[in-house]
Amino acid sequence: MELSYKTEDAVVLASGGQDSTTCLAWAKKQFNKVHAISFFYGQKHSVETEIAQDICNAMGISLKTVDISFIKDIVISNLFQGTADVNCCHFQNKDVPSSFVPYRNLLFLTVAAGWAGTVGAKHLVTGVCETDYSGYADCRDVFIKSAQVALNLATDFKDNNVIIHTPLMWLTKAEEFRMAEEFGVLDLILKKTLTCYNGIQTMNDFGMGCTECPSCRLRKRGYDEFMKKYHSGDSNAK
Repeated sequence: MELSYKTEDAVVLASGGQDSTTCLAWAKKQFNKVHAISFFYGQKHSVETEIAQDICNAMGISLKTVDISFIKDIVISNLFQGTADVNCCHFQNKDVPSSFVPYRNLLFLTVAAGWAGTVGAKHLVTGVCETDYSGYADCRDVFIKSAQVALNLATDFKDNNVIIHTPLMWLTKAEEFRMAEEFGVLDLILKKTLTCYNGIQTMNDFGMGCTECPSCRLRKRGYDEFMKKYHSGDSNAK
């Protein structure tokens, strides 16, 4: 994105993972002030909300954590605590990962938009990505654009309409690691962030995780590609 908004504020959806932490660093470069919002919804990796707080503290960003755990009583997903393996297919569609939480990002964006209005920000930043498509329909560009339209139709605040930014939408994981490096947060991402669906905090070269769930496999593949493409022969580049 070429435009910057140095006089305006933004709310970043922060999960404590690689994507949202990269977005926090991106937003700090783009906006006057950055707020963050995180969600607890009964996810297996609920420790991510604590990690999100630690990361925001380290970056000097205020974080609001919202409990929306009612969603686990409404929709089906193996990402919820006490449910089955995240590596199988979703109950409602065999072509979708069982870790998919229907309507999650729509709910996230709705709540985040409400909070943004409260703190005087009209920009939302989310780390969804279509390049490394995981089968999550609510990570697609078409969904984000539609959500922005729907949110603004719901309020019609005109000059204060919500603008949703997706700086990672067309990046590969390798390119995302590179962006983090350029923003000076690569070490933070490798040592602090958690994207593992199982919430395993075992340290690996690509960061914390179980190495087996879809999220860990994607992250490891991206890190290996990043090292090969940008740091070939330098195994200590972190």
